Amino acid sequence: MNIKILCVGNLKEKFFKEAVFEYKKRIGAFSKIEIVEISEEKILNQTPSFLEIENILNKEAKRILDKILDDEYVITLEILGKMLDSEGFSKMLKEKMVDGNSKFTFVIGSSFGLCETVKKRANFKLSFSKFTMPHQLFRVVLLEQIYRAFKIMNNQIYHK
Repeated sequence: MNIKILCVGNLKEKFFKEAVFEYKKRIGAFSKIEIVEISEEKILNQTPSFLEIENILNKEAKRILDKILDDEYVITLEILGKMLDSEGFSKMLKEKMVDGNSKFTFVIGSSFGLCETVKKRANFKLSFSKFTMPHQLFRVVLLEQIYRAFKIMNNQIYHK
């Protein structure tokens, strides 16, 4: 199995980098994992208009879609996506693997979210919460849940 996480923006804080490194190491026991950072479009003013936001999302979408291969099962992270608990997330991944999928790509958008063209490419739209989270923190949360999903799939104990 191969997991790719496409993230708009990069990590700045050392503690987020350390957490990402730790979960990548843990996930590596179950799957290949790659994190691809995509540059975030520059915001020209503090209160961008709807058109400016749309333009930003379109530019980011092109960079995201350029990193997705045809044979990848794409899971976008969206506030309005389907909510699953940890067991449900693990079950969904396992079912998709049984269906023949071996390449999973998770997409985390920028602070403005994801363009409709990226959402349309998704095979599954996933929501972790209706809360808005910093993207750097969300990357860590996603990695932790992927690791937890593998532990559940393999009937291994993981602290609750």
